[in-house]
Amino acid sequence: MDTQTWSAELEDIFVNQRPRLCCVAARVLGNADQADDVVQDAYLKISEATTLFEVRQPISYVSRVVRNLAIDRCRRSAFELTLFAKEEEGEAASYASHSPEVIAIDRQALAQVVNALDELPERTRRAFELYRSGSHTQREVAHLLGISTTLVNFMIRDALTHCRQSLQGQTLPDR
Repeated sequence: MDTQTWSAELEDIFVNQRPRLCCVAARVLGNADQADDVVQDAYLKISEATTLFEVRQPISYVSRVVRNLAIDRCRRSAFELTLFAKEEEGEAASYASHSPEVIAIDRQALAQVVNALDELPERTRRAFELYRSGSHTQREVAHLLGISTTLVNFMIRDALTHCRQSLQGQTLPDR
């Protein structure tokens, strides 16, 4: 099958099977709006693939891609909630599974956060680390760095925003 034929068939599947594909994603996510986003992501992922290979059951293949992306989005959302939960909430958080797959996903996301922190300006990273990891108050961080508490607040906010954006841009491997 050539690229043009596959593109036409792919478009046909996504147009004619969209309600079914949305149901597949909604069953995993429990949210119709997010399910629609996942179907769109699946279309982009498949249509932008650089390697062409023969698919014997294209509808099943597309459904599997949609399901996998929905699972990835669900896991990513759950991880982000636990990662950025308030400290008090973090102590009560429980992990649903400690399977090797979940551990690998968590390690990948942690590496992404570490890389995001490395991209920050030194003073912003230091303020964030002192506050989140060093258990210092914002006032203590301000005193240690010789800056205002307002600036510390903005720096922590900027660091959190940067980490969240880094995780949102992260693509998890297909399973």
